[in-house]
Amino acid sequence: MKRNVAERPLEGILVLDFSQFLSGPSAALRLADLGARVIKVERPQGGDICRTLYISNLELDGDSTLFHSINRNKESFAADLKNLEDMADVKELIRKADVLIQNFRPGVMERLGLHYDAVKALNPGIIYGEITGYGPTGPWKNKPGQDLLVQSLSGLTWLNGDQWQPPTPLGLAAADMMAGAHLVQGILAGLVRRGIHGVGCQVEVSLLESTLDLQFEVLTTYLNDGGMQPERASMNNAHAYLGAPYGIYETADGYIALAMGSVTELGRLLDCPALSRFEDSKTWLDRRDEIKAIIAGHLITADTREWLDRLAPSDYGCADVLRWDQLLGHDAFQALQMVQTVYRSNGTALRTTRCPIRIDGEVYTSQKGSPTIGEDNGSIRSMLREVENK
Repeated sequence: MKRNVAERPLEGILVLDFSQFLSGPSAALRLADLGARVIKVERPQGGDICRTLYISNLELDGDSTLFHSINRNKESFAADLKNLEDMADVKELIRKADVLIQNFRPGVMERLGLHYDAVKALNPGIIYGEITGYGPTGPWKNKPGQDLLVQSLSGLTWLNGDQWQPPTPLGLAAADMMAGAHLVQGILAGLVRRGIHGVGCQVEVSLLESTLDLQFEVLTTYLNDGGMQPERASMNNAHAYLGAPYGIYETADGYIALAMGSVTELGRLLDCPALSRFEDSKTWLDRRDEIKAIIAGHLITADTREWLDRLAPSDYGCADVLRWDQLLGHDAFQALQMVQTVYRSNGTALRTTRCPIRIDGEVYTSQKGSPTIGEDNGSIRSMLREVENK
């Protein structure tokens, strides 16, 4: 049978999203982008806590834009999990589902009777995905799994900023997003295995383990160099283990990023003779602060465009440092078509990013916005009743 090339790879897969905040919902969102039907199971009163978790106090149609951005392309089934009738409907959904996602603190799903063993008894083939803060065992297993706290405990904050600055977190929810991405990888692996061997599985990731994996390159260095702590450069730090010129430098009218490259070659291209004495590549790390100071003093004397015009023709790693307004107005960004508009059923519109994955050259977009609480209860219950009557 000829395959419909326009069909998304996960069409026909049913996902139940019990998760809240960012990590679990972001995983469910990616599965939805790839074609899965995602039903968000949430409380009748208040729903996902993320509905009221605001960024810059920005709200749209009664919910935070954060909620809109990671819960688009989903349906909402409002259920009181302590109500017997609602729980009966939820269990019927579980019997029909391919994937279940939850990110509650340890013990919550056990108290509700929806932990893996209980769900597996209802549906042996289900792929049960869960995210915790710090893993299922150990002294931290019951600690709150919050992004900033995880970044702080993971060592990540000691890689950012300059040496004289305090520990600096990344300016976004990196732990949440990495854990969500890793959960998707595990779920897809579980679906492939089920397709081959016919068995379901439990997929577990944690914010801490995902943040440690994010640092695998530098942690591997630490584990194999005698336990030497990474040292951030005292200026223009961008990577604790890389030498000059790696970093972002101020110019006369903005900033320029310099990647890895020969310091002496850089001196020649920039007409900066003071760099010519650093011929030994070992000095590029050992004396990086001294070298970076020379580079910084030189780059401030001219505009970014002048330096880019000198470096780019020789394929020396460099880039402008753009603000979002500059990026979104650039032809390179426009060519990617990364922005889409999604709509709620009442017509409320939101501009947001699309799925970043292309398959067979196809860009996946969807105009379906985030649901209101319980918006799809009627259609979902009708679907359950139809199945029961067959």
